[in-house]
Amino acid sequence: MTTSRQRVGQLGENLATAHLRRAGWLILDRNWRCRTGEIDIVGLDGATVVICEVRTRHGARAGTGVESVTPRKVRRLRQLAWLWVQHRGARPTALRIDVIGVQIDERGRPTITHVRGVE
Repeated sequence: MTTSRQRVGQLGENLATAHLRRAGWLILDRNWRCRTGEIDIVGLDGATVVICEVRTRHGARAGTGVESVTPRKVRRLRQLAWLWVQHRGARPTALRIDVIGVQIDERGRPTITHVRGVE
């Protein structure tokens, strides 16, 4: 059974994927999982492989999705990025980690914030 939180998360990932495709990205993977965790979106931005963490918020009470990504989460994403590269046998010329925040207002309108190259 899908929870409301899962539906909001899935909506955010779908909106983020559409945003990246409109920007000319090739989507290589979605919801890639291994024992260490999950990568929401893996895309190709030019020659750069990009690992995207998508955080969706409904309303403004809990802050933005981008603000919710901690340094610990970024370290985990780096680890997952290299595991994805090894699993796929990829040889990227560059690898980057981005965060995409999807904020859905009271009327259901999304705002997408894309932060490139988080540290």
